[in-house]
Amino acid sequence: QVQLVESGGGLVQAGGSLRLSCAVSGNSFSFNVMGWFRQAPGKQRELVAGVTRGSTTNYADSVKGRFTISRDNAKNTVYLQMNSLKAEDTAVYYCNAHPLTLGAPRSHWGQGTQVTVSS
Repeated sequence: QVQLVESGGGLVQAGGSLRLSCAVSGNSFSFNVMGWFRQAPGKQRELVAGVTRGSTTNYADSVKGRFTISRDNAKNTVYLQMNSLKAEDTAVYYCNAHPLTLGAPRSHWGQGTQVTVSS
């Protein structure tokens, strides 16, 4: 049974920082790609950042230069360091894992963690 457990969300002022963590248990060795999505009220879920097992990364344009994704394969954990946070970053952030493609059908999701940025 695969489980993704997120932590690190919270309330922060604009310009501040937060670090999200996602710990994966179960058959995690098959997850070549891991990443973070977010969903704001009334909006579609969007990809924020992804990282492969070999540490190749990609980012949404809206977070480039502010967010950094990383993973520790030994700990089966993926992180999202969020700096210079803006009010528009407010959303529920979800961890995702899949052998090939983030967000693919039958990919694995965490329960979500709320990030609220006050302006």
